[in-house]
Formats: sequence, structure tokens, C-alpha cells
Amino acid sequence: MLYYALVFLVVALIAGALGFGGIAGASASIAQILFFIFLILFVVSLVMRLARR
Repeated sequence: MLYYALVFLVVALIAGALGFGGIAGASASIAQILFFIFLILFVVSLVMRLARR
């Protein structure tokens, strides 16, 4: 999931550099959403791992 967030971030940067504002904004928001989902799942997995011990 972090990989896809980075891919969308790169797409947003390239689209922004080429002047495609709409595509850049959409890609950046998708990357942000995916990154926060990744963080939430990462924290949940850490808590579950600590709870098993």
C-alpha cells in the first residue's frame, strides 16, 4: 500500500510539473489517503503484535 502511495505521489509531481493541475490534485489526494490508511494499518498491526505477547 505504501508503494501505491509513492506511485501516486510521483504521478502528482510529474503532472504538476507539466501543468496538469486537476490530475496532480487528484493524484496527491489519493496518495495522501493511501498513506494514512497505511499508517493506520501499521499501528493496528503493531498493537496486535504487542497484545499477543
